[in-house]
Amino acid sequence: MVDNGYGRNRRRATRIAAALAAGITGVGVAVACSANTVTHAGPDEDAPRPTIVLEHGAFADGSSWNDVIEKLRRDRYPVVAAANPLRGPAADAAALRSVISHIDGPVILVGHSYGGSVISAAAAGNDEVKGLVYVAAFLPAPGETALELTNKYPGSTLPGTLNPVPFTNTDGSTGTDLYIQQDKFRDQFAADVPEDRAALAAASQRPIAQSALEEKATVAAWSEKPSWDIVTTKDLNIPVAAQRFMAERAHAHVTEVDASHSVAVSHPDVVADVIEQAAKATR
Repeated sequence: MVDNGYGRNRRRATRIAAALAAGITGVGVAVACSANTVTHAGPDEDAPRPTIVLEHGAFADGSSWNDVIEKLRRDRYPVVAAANPLRGPAADAAALRSVISHIDGPVILVGHSYGGSVISAAAAGNDEVKGLVYVAAFLPAPGETALELTNKYPGSTLPGTLNPVPFTNTDGSTGTDLYIQQDKFRDQFAADVPEDRAALAAASQRPIAQSALEEKATVAAWSEKPSWDIVTTKDLNIPVAAQRFMAERAHAHVTEVDASHSVAVSHPDVVADVIEQAAKATR
């Protein structure tokens, strides 16, 4: 039979089609493998980090976080140390929510002492808050007060160190601010902090309204969000038994530290490390 070229061309076309099909299949496998690799890759260390928002408690101010902030910033975390008005959980939570609303992206809330009551209220129902870190702090359930939780177990010597100072608001209403007497501040609040730093903290302490410690919680964000808790075993403000009770109830990840109530000053690396654990676990 004479080959007029048609047969050769048809065989060539068949070979080209087969080669193209093989190439397309190979590309498909490569793309699938690449997609599979991306899907199962671990956390990207260069991915944006959550903003750490620090809420101080009573008898302190934002400077109590200074060494913790230094460590977090060194590890490339954006940080905001919010000013806590210390007027009451509901009002203070509203102030904290206004700070959070101006932050782009996810947030880790950290509360020290009474600041725990504030973050528990401020984070409720807020999807941008990914985790809560409590530092020698209150984790009240709805209906509970800070004063009630302090007195739930023996061990707090705070009442005997307080200096009550009456005040009058512009609308004529009155109240009482509570300070720790300066000569008793270090033993009560910061026994493991160098004497000169404790003296500065005593002089610059911010008072809390007595009514704030008696105000009942209405929500508990720890019931809906993952929580971490630093429990201080030499705390004379919030008894360690009370701290353990609240941490267990919240199913928090607990780190116990042989420290005073002022653990963010005496053990800043420990506090920063726990905050970073929370940030990494919720990314």
